[in-house]
Amino acid sequence: MWWGLLCALGAACAYGVASVMQSVAARATDTGAAGVDPKLLVRVLGQGKFVLGLALDVLGFVAQIAALHVLPLFVVQAALAASLAVTAVCARFLGVRLGRREWVAVGVVCAGLALLGAAAESEGSDPVGLGFRLGLIGAVAVLAVAGIAAGKASRRIRTPALGLVAGLCFGVVAIAGRIIPSLAPLDLLTDPATYTVAVAGGMAMLFYATALQRGSVTTATAMMVLGETVFPSLVGVLVLGDRTRPGFAVVAVAGFVLAVVAALALARFGEPATEPRADPKPTVFP
Repeated sequence: MWWGLLCALGAACAYGVASVMQSVAARATDTGAAGVDPKLLVRVLGQGKFVLGLALDVLGFVAQIAALHVLPLFVVQAALAASLAVTAVCARFLGVRLGRREWVAVGVVCAGLALLGAAAESEGSDPVGLGFRLGLIGAVAVLAVAGIAAGKASRRIRTPALGLVAGLCFGVVAIAGRIIPSLAPLDLLTDPATYTVAVAGGMAMLFYATALQRGSVTTATAMMVLGETVFPSLVGVLVLGDRTRPGFAVVAVAGFVLAVVAALALARFGEPATEPRADPKPTVFP
């Protein structure tokens, strides 16, 4: 179990650093057409920071898959939400000083993860049939339509909707990764969950990058965190047999709530400031 926790935290660190690089690249890229523009991913791939961030995402995903095979979804997804704490700390190197509230939030994230680690029970996934796998493919199709519609919505609705859809897509990636029985090449090629991971992951990146470009970073990131934590965690408990150690259910709930709420408090660090500052002194957030 502790190996799984280390993998989950390693994935959070990789995703947190990658977020800094990719968000800078997204903001520096031409917005292109209105709404959701698939060519956006092609344009950002021309930036070295985005490519390096993508490489870190791959490493983080491998660690996430390893964690998902031994830990409940609610533990792994809460740990991934903690990547915002990593991003916040990394933002210090971009001239942003963390205020007292940000440091408290980072500490609360760590405390929440510690509670989850103490409550988690090492386990695999309950077996699911072809119907569940096809259901995930159907969910991806629904989210694709929802994301396109969100990109055409009014400015007030567009950013939170795109962030939420991106988070739900990341949640589908986690669920599909959880039910992949093995990483053997033949198993991967014949399992529909493998293709669900690829398509949902690409959609999540596209919708989130679009939300970052065209709206509030804090709003987009907060909605993404909610989508990628609450939804897969419920599926894990209701369908995949996730559970806590006997007598530790309340501890697990408290740890999950603390980790997610503290991550939401750090949502502004879904993207660091990229504009040059007139004041050479670091900015302090209250």
